[in-house]
Amino acid sequence: VLDVSMSRTGEDRARRGVAGTLIVEKLLGAAAERGMSLAELKQLGERLNTRIRSMGVALNGVTVPQTERTTFALGPGEMEMGVGIHGEPGHARQPFAASDTIIGHLCETIAGDIAAAPDTKALLFVNGLGGTPPAELYLAYNGARRFIEERGMSIERSLVGTYVTSLDMQGLSVTLALLTDEEIALWDAPVATAALRWP
Repeated sequence: VLDVSMSRTGEDRARRGVAGTLIVEKLLGAAAERGMSLAELKQLGERLNTRIRSMGVALNGVTVPQTERTTFALGPGEMEMGVGIHGEPGHARQPFAASDTIIGHLCETIAGDIAAAPDTKALLFVNGLGGTPPAELYLAYNGARRFIEERGMSIERSLVGTYVTSLDMQGLSVTLALLTDEEIALWDAPVATAALRWP
């Protein structure tokens, strides 16, 4: 899954995966349970890959357990935009800003990278990267929801929580997935895992 909205080189193959992987895995798992062949699953995954975008922000790097060092260091009042889930640094370092400004930047970047006509059905996922309190994730979700709905998209499903983490990284990612009715049905299909569970 190559869902990061920006890469350092600007090339699609240089993108890295972030929280969009959870959406792809859920949908492909449900499709496999319905009997879809491996070739069909590959095609579905590739289609989803073109319609899912994420972008993350972090206030610190990951502490690597073996070395007890962080993967990157930020100065006072700095934040890293476009981070990866394995602790990779992002594409830009910016001064810390208010929550609405940060979320607006993430959503603006995502919206500029994915073709979404008005009335497009979407799944919005705000994911904690490991060290972010739930209250901050829900605050971010509310800002992202307003941004997306103001552009005429319909948020059919949503998910907020700490699912795809980078150990102790303080930060979050916003993921937007444009889904068909059939793909929404795959999302709704029963699941029983440690992370996702519904009948």
